[in-house]
Amino acid sequence: MNELSVSSLRFSYGKEEVLKDLSFYVKKGCFYSILGPNGSGKTTVLRHIQKLLLPQSGKVMLGTEEVRQMKIRDLARKIATVPQETHVSVDFPVLDFVLAGRAPYLKRFENETSSDYKKAEEAMIATNTWQYSHKSVLELSGGELQRVVVARAMVQEPDLLLLDEPVSHLDLRHQVLILDQVNSYCRKNNSTVISVLHDINLAITYSDELILMKKGEIFAKGVPEDIITEENLREVYETECLIIQNPLNGKPYVIPKISKRREEE
Repeated sequence: MNELSVSSLRFSYGKEEVLKDLSFYVKKGCFYSILGPNGSGKTTVLRHIQKLLLPQSGKVMLGTEEVRQMKIRDLARKIATVPQETHVSVDFPVLDFVLAGRAPYLKRFENETSSDYKKAEEAMIATNTWQYSHKSVLELSGGELQRVVVARAMVQEPDLLLLDEPVSHLDLRHQVLILDQVNSYCRKNNSTVISVLHDINLAITYSDELILMKKGEIFAKGVPEDIITEENLREVYETECLIIQNPLNGKPYVIPKISKRREEE
């Protein structure tokens, strides 16, 4: 897959303009994170890439193809999504849930092949979920289910993996486990990842580049060392922060400053 590019994208919910002439591109094989305060348009961007929303003007291009013109099956062979939460109400085995990621490659009424099962097994081993293969999805904890969702996305073999706040409800251990798994998949398969993350420091740790949004526009885009500055965070988040160097990876590390009023309390 060639680059994903978003050109002059505009979108409104009613009279509220959510995306304002938005343009950016991503390179193959890189990990990107979209940052910004609530309401800045981050998830709306992902929904346009998935064809869940159609641009009111502008284009989303996947290589040489415009996303809005692509068939859903063709799009599902190129893009997989890990949402913030997955609600499951049907009682069926975890292995079958993961195998559903092969659906875009199967003809109508065609069963999965031994190759499909092998891909599912490999993805579940990589995400440390193979031990749940014969359990019901209804028996899984939140962290276990999210890792299974990642396995299903891997089985889909996407060129582009979208993460929409995938770890916001998980504890630190499961946050790191899932992002490690996604990052490893990205590097091994030369796939592109675009994530929406609220935790700035997690985004810095895993991302090759950051896209900083404010009020439906791209405020800044580039490597963390260039984007994460006290001035930029003050402007976008309206919060004073101290930026230090993370001793583990040499990247910026963000520490919010506590107001004097809070210190006195």
